[in-house]
Amino acid sequence: MLVTLMNLLRACWRPSSNRHARTGSDVSGRQDGLLWYKDTGQHVNGEFSMAVVQANNLLEDQCQIESGPLSFLDSGPYGTFVGVYDGHGGPETARYINDHLFQNLKRFASEQNSMSADVLKKAYEATEDGFFSVVTKQWPVKPQIAAVGSCCLVGVICSGMLYVANVGDSRVVLGKHVKATGEVLAVQLSAEHNVSIESVRKELQSMHPEDRHIVVLKHNVWRVKGLIQVCRSIGDAYLKKQEFNREPLYAKFRLREPFHKPILSSEPSISVQPLQPHDQFLIFASDGLWEHLTNQEAVDIVHNSPRNGCARKLIRAALQEAAKKREMRYSDLKKIDRGVRRHFHDDITVIVVFLDSSLISRASTHRGPALSLRGGGAAIRSNTLTPT
Repeated sequence: MLVTLMNLLRACWRPSSNRHARTGSDVSGRQDGLLWYKDTGQHVNGEFSMAVVQANNLLEDQCQIESGPLSFLDSGPYGTFVGVYDGHGGPETARYINDHLFQNLKRFASEQNSMSADVLKKAYEATEDGFFSVVTKQWPVKPQIAAVGSCCLVGVICSGMLYVANVGDSRVVLGKHVKATGEVLAVQLSAEHNVSIESVRKELQSMHPEDRHIVVLKHNVWRVKGLIQVCRSIGDAYLKKQEFNREPLYAKFRLREPFHKPILSSEPSISVQPLQPHDQFLIFASDGLWEHLTNQEAVDIVHNSPRNGCARKLIRAALQEAAKKREMRYSDLKKIDRGVRRHFHDDITVIVVFLDSSLISRASTHRGPALSLRGGGAAIRSNTLTPT
């Protein structure tokens, strides 16, 4: 009788968050501490796996996968949209992109009744303009929002074509099967805009020949004006409009000399290519993953793992590498809470999109399951900025 009672009490007092992490519905993903994941799901062109781990005090990564109509027209383009938004300075810009970019894309796709690089470019422009309206409105009461921004990586699979747009340093890598050798090779599809890359530094310097300090080496890291590593982003109004680079913005963000043209750009690098039968999967991830894994290492992990849970496996591999670099055990790293965790690794978002060539080839006639899913994380308040 006593044993039965003790077992009953243990069941009642077991933490509900852990119980939910292992059981229950997986419709919108599961939470396990700082890790959110959806191990497997269906999009109109195949399967996907998705995971997010939080490191910052407030989760600054946001992401989404939308599959089905890509416009507001019944006869419009149909396919899969993937977005990874790596915020910096706070979560506001990434959250805004998550709420508005896909809707902007659908609006322009409706106007053109097609998917195109132009639709993507206009969607980015509209999202930037919309966020700047938020900055203008909030400036009198929350001026630090002018120093909040986000990288923005998007992939769209539509009518057998893959469209990739990017600002910042998130990355999409293709796993391509090589028939002759049986290998699966990693092919990076996105251009990155981080001034740690020499060619990016030179491009920015050529655009600002009058400014000898457009890029500064600070604490062994190259930064635009000594402040930020990426030279393209959504948001970061303080480096795009002089009106937001003044008091009451924190002094550390204010430049000594006024600027007369935007220092950062929001124009995405866009590529368009047909998908081939040997294209097996795409790995979309924020730079938190690529800081610890090479393109080929990530592709090898996906290729050699079950599809179910492969995004979570990539995050685990990155965290194991982060722990190794600090000469600590992975099990000890997992015990560190958000905020402090940022000293060991960044927020990490991973979406693995598997490509079913038979579904892709039937893209014009096949109308698969509609899906709308956003990556999760620990609950955050929308009206706060990251403490600085």
